[in-house]
Amino acid sequence: MRFAQIDDDGSYLIEAYDSEHIRISGRDYRAGIAVSAGRIVTDWGPARIDDLEAGHLAPLLDAEPQVVVIGTGPRQRFPDPAVYSALLERGVGVEVMDTGAACRTYNILASEGRRVVAALILG
Repeated sequence: MRFAQIDDDGSYLIEAYDSEHIRISGRDYRAGIAVSAGRIVTDWGPARIDDLEAGHLAPLLDAEPQVVVIGTGPRQRFPDPAVYSALLERGVGVEVMDTGAACRTYNILASEGRRVVAALILG
């Protein structure tokens, strides 16, 4: 899916997404990534949501997010709450949705100036 034209203010916004890639700033990523307004972590996380562990989410706290949006692949699947409890304990909101919805939600929140991190799984 291709998203609308994005103004370039130096922040990372997601330009396109499908089951095989995520495009940010004209570059395609073909594995899971974590993205915030100022940073992209390539080859982030597991290939499947079933393999998501708390350790995958801990480094996302470095961005001091208000909310973490977890994209679980082609459909929404909830990980065990113990996986993201460390985020909740620190007052960080957590939203879980399919990766397409997570990409759109991330763009909206980032465009509003919110401190958001998208943790995106393709498969």
